[in-house]
Parts: sequence; structure tokens; C-alpha cells
Amino acid sequence: MSNRYTVHGTQGAMEPGSDGSVLANKLGITDAAEMAEAELLLLEQLYEAVLVAELPLRQLTVADLFSWHRRWLGNVYPFAGLQRGVNASKDGFMFAAAAQVPRLLEEFERDCLARYTPALIGDRTRLVQAIAETHAELILIHPFVEGNGRLARLLADVMAVQAGHEPLDYSDWDARREDYFAAIRAALGRDYSGLQQLVDTALGAA
Repeated sequence: MSNRYTVHGTQGAMEPGSDGSVLANKLGITDAAEMAEAELLLLEQLYEAVLVAELPLRQLTVADLFSWHRRWLGNVYPFAGLQRGVNASKDGFMFAAAAQVPRLLEEFERDCLARYTPALIGDRTRLVQAIAETHAELILIHPFVEGNGRLARLLADVMAVQAGHEPLDYSDWDARREDYFAAIRAALGRDYSGLQQLVDTALGAA
């Protein structure tokens, strides 16, 4: 699975018969395309619930993220809604060590979620900065075995909608994947400028 994150340990076990292309799952799915379709359908349902039916107009917490993850993938993966207990990497880039994730999530809740949500931010520049920093830090922590990027996008969308905008348009991110990953790497040194540019584009017209 070249487009997936590599996990090392029992949480990264693959579904028998999938030729190493699908994580072990409750549905017995062995085809990567079928799994991607199932995950997308469930993600659309989560978006409908979180962004439309019950938009949280309050400060968000790490518990919200774990709840969203469980609601999204709870019927698919045994690790849904659970903290990653194994190390993870992508293309040689290591995310936070599993042992550090609890401490980093506490810092994330204090420094990002408590600081920037609810994102009732009228100034576009400040909103872009808030979304970029929050998104980057969540990606770097990578608290889940699977679905971190998509959940981080949902969080960014919630922040945008809290601020009175439409959800972000990620088509430019998908077209410029190398720029996106370079921006994430730069965020290791708390340089969020590259991601701010991507967020500004995705936020669309003022």
C-alpha cells in the first residue's frame, strides 16, 4: 500500500488474503479498492453528522477526535477510536514515537484545541494560521493507526465552518502532494508557512 502509512507492530497486521494491501478488519475485506470505498462511504456519513447535523460550536477536545474516529471506523477496524500503540512512518518519515503520543495529545489539546476552538475568528489571516498549525500538529502526532489525514481534514473543516466559511477544498492539496508533505516536514520546526499557503488556497474566496 504505497499510499498508506506504514505501522510496525500488531496494530499494523494485514488482513489474510489481501497480499499485504489491507489492514486486518472486521469485515473480512481483502481488496484495497473495496476497503477504500467502504471507508469513504462511512466518512461521508461522519461528515454529514459532524458538519451538518451536530456541528460543535464549542471548544473541541482530543476526546472529540477519538469519538469521531470510533464513529467513522468502529465497524471496520478493531483499533478504531484507540490510540496508536505502534510506531508509524511514511516514505521514511517517522511520526511521533508511540510512547510520546499521550503527552503530545495533552499538549495538542492545550496549545491548539483550547487556543483555537471554537474557531470564531473573523480575521482570515489568523484563521488560516490557526487551521494550519492545528492540522500540522495533529498530523505529526499521528494518534491513530489509520485515517489520521482524513480526520485532520475533518477537524480543519469544522474549524472553517465554525468561522463561517465553507469546508476546505482539498483538490490543490491532492494535486500538490509533495508540497503538502514538505509543509508537514517543515512544521517539525514550527514553520507553518508552507501549510498556511495551502490552507489559504483551500479556504477559497473570503
